[in-house]
Amino acid sequence: MPLPRRSSAAPSTDAGDRIYAIGDVHGRFDLMQALMDKVARHHAALPPAASLHIIFLGDLIDRGPDSLKVLDYLYQAQKKMPGLIVLQGNHEEVLLRVLGGDQRALRSWMSYGGVQTLESMGLRPPASGEDLDDCMARIRRTVPASLAAWLRRLPLTAESGDYFFCHAGVRPGVPLGRQKREDLLWIREDFLEDTTNHGAVVVHGHSINPQVDMRGNRIGIDTGAYTTGVLTALYLEGSKREVIQADQPSA
Repeated sequence: MPLPRRSSAAPSTDAGDRIYAIGDVHGRFDLMQALMDKVARHHAALPPAASLHIIFLGDLIDRGPDSLKVLDYLYQAQKKMPGLIVLQGNHEEVLLRVLGGDQRALRSWMSYGGVQTLESMGLRPPASGEDLDDCMARIRRTVPASLAAWLRRLPLTAESGDYFFCHAGVRPGVPLGRQKREDLLWIREDFLEDTTNHGAVVVHGHSINPQVDMRGNRIGIDTGAYTTGVLTALYLEGSKREVIQADQPSA
């Protein structure tokens, strides 16, 4: 069984690290922009930090209305913000499979958010019986090669002190450095129901909970932005923790 990295009771980031981890955006550019503004104000109100990291936990796309806009914003923002870390989620992995010509991935994608992503690109979903190669060719023409290359380079994990960041979670009993890609992107019940120490507190998205799911061995911050209208950030600095949220704009 993995052992805790430290003997202290309270988990802590690496010294000097100020971290804002952001849950699954799922095409909600409006909420992402509002949350980034809140994070900027929160950061500005604190004493200077040695390092600032904003970590997006993946699932930037699908289900919400502005997936391509979210991707382009973060792609451009990362060029100007060295502390911005974007992790890959399972929905990005599926998009990459589609860009690689996987027809099975394209068919299944349409049932869990791909329709909205295609619409954000100005494309219609494939009709029944339509040649899927033609559809995938349209997607490849629409997604800039530079953006697709950036998506392929997205890391799966990040770490600071007693915290480990990934999209879905980890396989219990497996050392953090030996986790499989499939588990980091897709695991659910085996991880969520486990109460053992993983060697670090795992900060993750992927599994929706209306409230931040704060456990001793993990913290889930996917509050279902596309359906609840709430996007969540978790502030971590030393042993401090704070939840910051952007809510559905008033009609």
